[in-house]
Amino acid sequence: MSNKITPENLFNNIVETLAERQKSVSFFEEEKSDSVATQFNKLFGRQKPVHHILGGGKSADCLLWRNKKISSSVLTAATIVWVLFEWLNYNFLTLLCFALVLGMLVQFLWTNASGLLSSDRKPYKAPYFVVPEDFFVNIATMVGAEVNRGLRFLQDIARGGNLKQFLIAVVSLLAGAVIGGWCNFFTVMYIGFVAAHTLPVLYEKYEDEVDNFVYKVLDQIQHNYRKVDAGLLGKIHKGKFNGRKYE
Repeated sequence: MSNKITPENLFNNIVETLAERQKSVSFFEEEKSDSVATQFNKLFGRQKPVHHILGGGKSADCLLWRNKKISSSVLTAATIVWVLFEWLNYNFLTLLCFALVLGMLVQFLWTNASGLLSSDRKPYKAPYFVVPEDFFVNIATMVGAEVNRGLRFLQDIARGGNLKQFLIAVVSLLAGAVIGGWCNFFTVMYIGFVAAHTLPVLYEKYEDEVDNFVYKVLDQIQHNYRKVDAGLLGKIHKGKFNGRKYE
């Protein structure tokens, strides 16, 4: 039996076609809105990847654990130095003297043992360890550049008028002040070093979750600030206006 085209069948076909098109359009619109929302909710409105923000190159690779051997070696060395200074209560002068004694002992044994072990009984002098002249100059230049960049960053936030960035910077500095009251400067530096080698890689892994959480917190802070501004600060301005009015 052949299917006859009736007005009822034609109407049903039109309804089904329109429904399928509406579903496909809503799906693409939802996907587009999600991608736009994800792009908008990037922390600080950034558009570049974390690796590029950290400066790129080997330093960013080390902070993001691109080479696990180098990153783990750097973090282990920093931990050993911190343990020597904080847990074992060594000071810089003690470690320096121990290192010099160890270096002299190695050179002494090298020079005398080489004469006994060589076939011609002629001692081989140990090579000199020389620090390049521009080593400390490069360190001072690098430290000065980083300090100036940090100061410029904080001043740009203070002068930019962005409330979210300003509150994040202030809370971070206050947290640093509280942590500094609990421990000494060297421990604070070690905590910052460990944070620099752990937080960026964790943020890169859980980027969307962190961005959404931070923006929710900032929105709540901004909402509370508007309440305070509309309530307490509004009464203060009103009192000043009334005082001027009745003078």
